[in-house]
Formats: sequence, structure tokens, C-alpha cells
Amino acid sequence: MPEPVKLFVSVLAGDACLLEAVIRKLAERHGDPDYVSEILPFAYTNYYAAEMGPTLVRRFIAFGGLIGPEELPAIKLETNALESQLSGGGARQVNVDPGYVAKQHFILATGKGFSHRPYLGQGIYADLTLEYRKETYRPLEWTYPDYRSEQTIGMLNGLRKRYMIQLKQAKG
Repeated sequence: MPEPVKLFVSVLAGDACLLEAVIRKLAERHGDPDYVSEILPFAYTNYYAAEMGPTLVRRFIAFGGLIGPEELPAIKLETNALESQLSGGGARQVNVDPGYVAKQHFILATGKGFSHRPYLGQGIYADLTLEYRKETYRPLEWTYPDYRSEQTIGMLNGLRKRYMIQLKQAKG
């Protein structure tokens, strides 16, 4: 049986008010967050600009309860549905990407397969985004630029420390 992991979600939007709506919806399903980042500017790519506008903001969220890693596909489908609910004029207004913090790595869920993305089921793949080695998360050749940043890695290292305490408590 795999160890439980810490649920993590990245939310991007053109309107900061939508970030709060997403956090509330996620909390209804997954309990209260134990970490919510400040509102961060997102300027790593213009991939989302056509849908959500040129000036995007982001928040990272982590939840207090641990989950089974096998829950990730269902959570990704849930966040896809949330994106659809909040869409307007046929375009997404938010991008909601779940993943998890684990001892050995940081995983994001995606609907796009690739060589480094094993299939999990239900049309969802695991994107091995960072590996934990020599006391820090480390990027891989395919890691997105925003997850390579010192700020993001520092935040994830802090979440991993919190996760390790939670994991120890869960084991009793």
C-alpha cells in the first residue's frame, strides 16, 4: 500500500476574485487548506493568454488532510469540471492543476501523455515534475519554468517538511 501524500493545487486566473472562488470550492471537497500562497503574478508563458487574458495571477494551495496517491485522477477530473463551471463565453477563466507532495517527488496531474508521464487511468497522467534528492526538490529536464524557480522549490520544500510531520502523525 503506498504512503499517503499531500494534496497540492495550483490555480491560475485573469481575475484574482476567481482564485478565492476556486479555493472555497476545493475546500468544500477536500477540507480546509493548511497553506495558501499570496497572490503571485504569472508571467512564465503566454500559453493561457488567449483564453484567460494577458495578465494572470496564481495561488498555490495545499490541504491539511493526506490523500492516497491513487485519488489523483478523480481529483483532476473534479478540477477539470470546476474549470468548466467557471468558464465564460466558451473559454476557461481559471486553470486548476492538482498534484501532490510526496517524500520522493512532486507530481502534477495532466490529461496529456508524454514519455515522462505514466498513465494513471480515466484519461489522466502523472507528470513527474520534481524529484527530491540531497535535501531539496530538483527539476528535471522537462520541468516547467515556474516549477524550476527558487521561490516555488522553496515553497514545496516547506510543504514537504509539513507533509513529513503529518505522515509521521498518521502512522501513529
